[in-house]
Order: sequence, then structure tokens, then C-alpha cells
Amino acid sequence: MKQRIITAIIFGATLISLTIIGGIPLLILTYLAATVALHELFRMRKLNLFSIAGMISIIFLWLILLPSKYDYILTNINLTKVEITLMAVLLFLSYTVATKNRYTFDDVAFSIMSILYVGMGFHYFLETREEGLVFIFYSLFIIWATDSGAYFIGKAMGKRKLWPEISPNKTIEGSLGGIISAVVVSVVYGLITGMEIQLIYLSFITIILSIFGQIGDLVESALKRHYQVKDSGNILPGHGGILDRFDSLLFVWPLIHFLQLI
Repeated sequence: MKQRIITAIIFGATLISLTIIGGIPLLILTYLAATVALHELFRMRKLNLFSIAGMISIIFLWLILLPSKYDYILTNINLTKVEITLMAVLLFLSYTVATKNRYTFDDVAFSIMSILYVGMGFHYFLETREEGLVFIFYSLFIIWATDSGAYFIGKAMGKRKLWPEISPNKTIEGSLGGIISAVVVSVVYGLITGMEIQLIYLSFITIILSIFGQIGDLVESALKRHYQVKDSGNILPGHGGILDRFDSLLFVWPLIHFLQLI
């Protein structure tokens, strides 16, 4: 527990400090975190990130992460992210031939999905930060509220299992408690910060984000159960890996934009 608390303080202070600073320091942190997350996914499937396919994956990930304000870099070479994605698919498929199918079609699909999963989430983290700190802290607070509410209410009142095949400890009561906690926190946060969003609409969006934040958690739990690993990694002692800490937010950050909250 002591190690877990120390890690949480150091990691939380670093993340919050660099998020507030923004700019290049935050960009470097995000690229580093996303690369580690991709490594964690590859390790689950026993793929080597430090291979030709791995290097293609890293380059592809870094291009996906590129914030919109730097899109001119791609424009100057007459490429879009969609075209880069298609190019990566062709390279991966070509690599299956070069390796005589040691790197398989299934590995290609896993690599592409992993890159998009991690890249999309962290890309929209950077995009959200560009819109201001108020939305970043909104996302953090509602996920922390969801996790805390689900844990404490589930522990006190939980009886019916939410999805025992994937996460045996989660309950329906805990899930609902997490959603309610997130809504309460979002309303208070909206009033304190003066967010120019109607509280009814903010509450509705928060419900959706809280639900999908929990789905993000379950997605990573399903991945770990499928590949029979306890944690995605061990870079954060007592907390596991990067994916273990960001699984919910990787779903929430894109949805903040898709739902046009920003």
C-alpha cells in the first residue's frame, strides 16, 4: 500500500504539472506514455516492439499522435493520416511475406488495432489540452469519481455481478454508483469553473462518458484475461502499467470531441 501511494503521488504530480505547463514537455510525456502503452500491448501478444514490424508500429503511432496544429507537416508531403494508415497496412502485409508468415495476418490486425486504440486516445488527450485545462480536469475528475464511486458503493451495496467473465469484482450497483458520483462531481465542477455548458447537457454527457469510461476499463480487463496477464506492465509500481492507468481515459478523451462537448 505504501508503494502504491508513493507511486500515485509522484505519477499524479508529474502528470498534472506537465498538463498545466503544456507545450513541448506535455507532448514529450504523451509520446513516451503512448509508446510504453503500445509496448505493453505488444508484450501481451508476445510481439517484439524492437523489430521491423515494431519500428513500423512506432512510426505509425507517432504520426497518429501528431496534434492537429502540426498537420501542416503532413500537408507539406501531401499525405493525410488516413493515407498513412493505409500505407502502414500495406507495409505490415508485405512484412508477413518477408517473414514467411512468422509475422501473421492476425499479428497485422492486432498491431493496427493496438496503434489506433492507443494513438487515438492519446491524440485526443493533446487535442483536449489545446482547448484548455478546464476540459482536461473535467475528464480526470469524472473518471476518478466513477472509479471511486464504483469501488465504495460496490463494496457497500454490490450484489449483482456486472460482467463476471471479464471482471469478477465489478457489480451493477457499483457501476451505477460510479455514474451517479461522476454526475455529481461534474455538476459541482461545472458550477465552480463556470463552464459555458448547460448543467442538464453536461450531466447527460457525463453519464455517457462515465459509461464508456467503465467500458474502457472492461476492454483492457478483457485483453488481460485473454492474454492471461495480471497487469499490462510494471512501470508504475503498485499500479501496473500505463494502460492500467489510462484505459478509461483512452475512451473518454475521443468521445469528448465526438460528442461535441468541445
